[in-house]
Amino acid sequence: MGFITAGVVLKRLICVLAEALRVVLTTGNYNYIKDGVSLTLNRLVGWLENNGVEVLVIAPVADEPAMEHQGRLLPVPSFAIPTRKEYRIGRRLTPRLKDEIIRFKPDLFHIAVPDITGHSALKLAERMKVPVVSSFHTRFDGYLQYYRLGFLEPWFHRKLRAFYARCEHLYVPSTSMMEELAGQGIADNMRLWTRGVDHHRFSPARRSLDWRRARGIADDAVVIAYAGRLVAEKNMAVMARVFAALTARGVAHRTILLGDGPEAGWMRKALPDTVFAGFLHGEDLATGYASSDIFFFPSITETFGNVTLEAMASGLPSVTADATGARSLVREGETGFLVPADDEDQMVERLLQLLADGEMRKQFGARAREIAISEHEWDGIFARLRADYEDAVAGYARRNSHL
Repeated sequence: MGFITAGVVLKRLICVLAEALRVVLTTGNYNYIKDGVSLTLNRLVGWLENNGVEVLVIAPVADEPAMEHQGRLLPVPSFAIPTRKEYRIGRRLTPRLKDEIIRFKPDLFHIAVPDITGHSALKLAERMKVPVVSSFHTRFDGYLQYYRLGFLEPWFHRKLRAFYARCEHLYVPSTSMMEELAGQGIADNMRLWTRGVDHHRFSPARRSLDWRRARGIADDAVVIAYAGRLVAEKNMAVMARVFAALTARGVAHRTILLGDGPEAGWMRKALPDTVFAGFLHGEDLATGYASSDIFFFPSITETFGNVTLEAMASGLPSVTADATGARSLVREGETGFLVPADDEDQMVERLLQLLADGEMRKQFGARAREIAISEHEWDGIFARLRADYEDAVAGYARRNSHL
């Protein structure tokens, strides 16, 4: 693992030109929980391997994976988070894993999470003289306030600034999140890596009266849906209060939660008239969106908002918190409404406005689907990311060619 040589530089440039990249991807969750991060990374790996890029994935695993993963996955030792045992934290790379990575001869490391494994991978990449890129998926700083750890936020930002400064690129999923990070001084090497949606799967055509009836929803009821995990950091307390306020107004409607999680217990008691559909996947999830009429998402911790985009593709108007992620998707007064995260009264009023106006719901929903189709197509998004990979490898080689 000595200094980079002119021959190595030339080899890497030839690999870029020949489109034969080899990428090590490390992440905190790849297949043991089916969430936005794991789904995105699996889709990425599948696309890369179908387009001439070899990928080696390093991530924690569980005894019972939640999904079939893409590509070659090597488990890293890990431990469960004490307060959220469904999630795991990867430990440092073992000597065996380091040997596997060295034999793989990567041209690039993509570190999805700056966790213990990510820091260990960064150090290995620097010793191997291999460039590193990272991607920003989760607002862990935003989570801190929900677990009474807000005092750690300045320390957390310092750590992120130091980590991302050692990367060639930081890929961020939305312009609103890029603006937030820039304001915190976290990174000046950001590039946009947005997200796509399967608009064939998520479509208004999947609307089903039978699906609604099976859940006790009348054919003519106007349904407000939430999709995602039922966890504190998604602002479940706000959602419960907003739903309760709507019920108190006496306006006819139904509410449904397309998801499950640790907050479900108290929420069932607080919202006895809400349908708790549980975790839905694939066609059933798409049918759940399409069989609803309005999408409500009060979370302020999203970096992009995959579920909001899925709702848009399904033809739903949205009422969301005016926060990172949603701010880059929802167009105020055109596809829905962005409401200050602390203004629950306005959330109620906007939902009431959509409940009362069927023509507005129709117009907003049609425009939302149009935008989802025209601006969020996966192949183009991944092709641009691959071009960024190649740029990172070539740029690193050029800068280090004198060593």
